[in-house]
Amino acid sequence: MFPQAATAPSGTGLTAAEREQLHRFYRTLHAHPELSMQEYRTAERIEAELDAMGVERFRCTQSGVVGIVRNGAGPVVALRADTDGLPMLERTGLDYASTVHGTAADGTQVPVMHGCGHDTHIACLIAALRVLLRRREDWSGTLVAVFQPGEELGQGARAMVADGLWERAPRPDVVLGQHVSNQPAGTVTMAIGPAMAGTDSLRVTVHGKQAHGSRPHMGIDPIVLGSAMITRLQTIVSREVDAHEPAVVTVGVFRGGLKENIIPEQAEFVVNVRALTEPLRDQVLAAVRRVVRGEAEVAGAPEPEIEHYSQVPPTINDVQAAEQTYNAIEQTLGTEQVSLERPRMGSEDFGLLGKAAGVPSVLWFFGGAEPGAADPPGNHSPYFAPPLEPTLSTGARAMTAAALHWLKTLSLPLSGGSTD
Repeated sequence: MFPQAATAPSGTGLTAAEREQLHRFYRTLHAHPELSMQEYRTAERIEAELDAMGVERFRCTQSGVVGIVRNGAGPVVALRADTDGLPMLERTGLDYASTVHGTAADGTQVPVMHGCGHDTHIACLIAALRVLLRRREDWSGTLVAVFQPGEELGQGARAMVADGLWERAPRPDVVLGQHVSNQPAGTVTMAIGPAMAGTDSLRVTVHGKQAHGSRPHMGIDPIVLGSAMITRLQTIVSREVDAHEPAVVTVGVFRGGLKENIIPEQAEFVVNVRALTEPLRDQVLAAVRRVVRGEAEVAGAPEPEIEHYSQVPPTINDVQAAEQTYNAIEQTLGTEQVSLERPRMGSEDFGLLGKAAGVPSVLWFFGGAEPGAADPPGNHSPYFAPPLEPTLSTGARAMTAAALHWLKTLSLPLSGGSTD
């Protein structure tokens, strides 16, 4: 697809024994998911695999694990897999389906499932390490395997960086990661430049004035006011954002009142904003604040509270690094299995790892749906169940091919995350 920067890697396939280890480990992970930032047993399982391979390791933040393979002088390549599950009840019917429960942040017991495929990410990275260890004579340099917790909350990458990830591990020249999706198993897709949207979450508390439902003129109705805010927020993308620039404004939570004939004193809703660039993100967030405050002023209500409680920046694939990585994976899996894609409006905290190290990063997607399936369950579905093959072998081979390319050569000057 792109001009070749180096000879493509070869021999990235798994042996029969490695494939069996991969399947066995994946089933164990799938059956025992853990909630974000609580992945303690998962971390122990990863450490046991690394110990069995003789890989140097350390804990980074409480449930993150970092493995280091030193193989002489050369580049440092970081490979990332996220490790957390989701609070949802699995309905796949698999004989290794999760039946476990965890404790949510509010103290409630919730079912837990690997509904986003992070179990495949862990298993594929472990399998790639096995192949790379077996082929140590074919490369030189250092591998840093980052098993990151808390992706679903957007907390894990920051927590690892704050715990000294790039002071305790060799600082990489490039950071590589992958994510399973419901595209056909056996395929890989990649965006060049912007790859995934950044996301921000804001909690809005609308203040009104309590009154009896029979005398609404005596109060200020925060439910009506909140509804007006939410409706007006939907005009930001349709009327204020350039139609050529993707953005999303979603309100997924709205709470207010306890009884049908009492106008409450306040209501609350939660806004999620997504954009592919930082300038557009700033524009949309400013518009959200302006609309919320403006509607309150028009209604004669007290100024609302706006709590900006979560933020993950856009995931940007460095152009030169992405082109080289794409070539390496394409030459390994075949041109018919690898293709370019548009940026996705989903979000990831993966990009924070490269940004913190000041180096380029590249993220791609590999398929986890039965080939030919008309409407396969997607990520975060209780029915999401990637077939073992070719899903796992594809993920392992893609990661191995990408790593081998960068361990063999850093042939182009890299820009540290630019998109031009």
